[in-house]
Amino acid sequence: MRSVFVGPNGVRAGWRFLAYAAIFIALENAFTRFLVPPALNALRVGDGLTAQALLVVEVFEGLAVLVATAILAAFERRRIDAYGFPARLAFGKRFWEGAAIGVISAGAVGVAMVAMGAMVVHGLALRGSAVIFEAGLWLAVMVLVGLNEEYMFRGYPLQALTRGMGFWPAAIGLSLLFGAAHLMKADENAIDIGNIVLLGLLLCLTLQRTGSLWLAAGFHCTFDFMQFFVIGTRNGGAQPIGHLLDVTFPGAAWANGGPLGTEASYFMLPVIALLFAYVHLRYPKATPLQT
Repeated sequence: MRSVFVGPNGVRAGWRFLAYAAIFIALENAFTRFLVPPALNALRVGDGLTAQALLVVEVFEGLAVLVATAILAAFERRRIDAYGFPARLAFGKRFWEGAAIGVISAGAVGVAMVAMGAMVVHGLALRGSAVIFEAGLWLAVMVLVGLNEEYMFRGYPLQALTRGMGFWPAAIGLSLLFGAAHLMKADENAIDIGNIVLLGLLLCLTLQRTGSLWLAAGFHCTFDFMQFFVIGTRNGGAQPIGHLLDVTFPGAAWANGGPLGTEASYFMLPVIALLFAYVHLRYPKATPLQT
């Protein structure tokens, strides 16, 4: 019998999405309260924006994403990798294409900032083995960030809501939610949130056109790696500890993002426009979800 909870295809899409969100939020809150602090203490991780601290946080966040997805996948009698991250395509050519795009995009913004005098490079902040050590840690963190956030927002939630309202209404709604999730950062502003929402829509487009989230994950990983490790851009007022370049940001906030860093730079807007054009021209037709 059809009702507000059940439709022609079983439990309605909105309730499936809310179930996923409730499970994920409950798990993340539990992990953050009871498991993350003792893990940080055991590893003797200090204060500040470090790769070590973020790695602990991302491990538990990834676990929350996987458990929530696994529960709903079991309910739907599907595999856990059926929502955009097929295991057979793991770290394949789409991932590396996205990774290359991420490096170029963040690098282009960095070059524009330098050209405008909004970022000054004084040399290297790391030397010798510290470069390899910190690069490895930051890369591990950013791989997790790319996988976690893509599956969190554009995995099961996007697939569930698409069944109820169509792909683009679902993509717009989740991209707005993606932006809203960043509102907790200190000194947040409209341009940063706007850029994040646009990037969310871009990553949804890559899913629709390629049939998987692997390109999106590659982009997400290296774009953030360039920001946090290579450039050492600020994030919510804090500068990453253990970044590669010795930089200062003396210019206008519209150019370098101020305390919010690269993502809040106005130079992101033409880069995002070019990324939309690239994906549209490279993948002109929608591709069914890969399994």
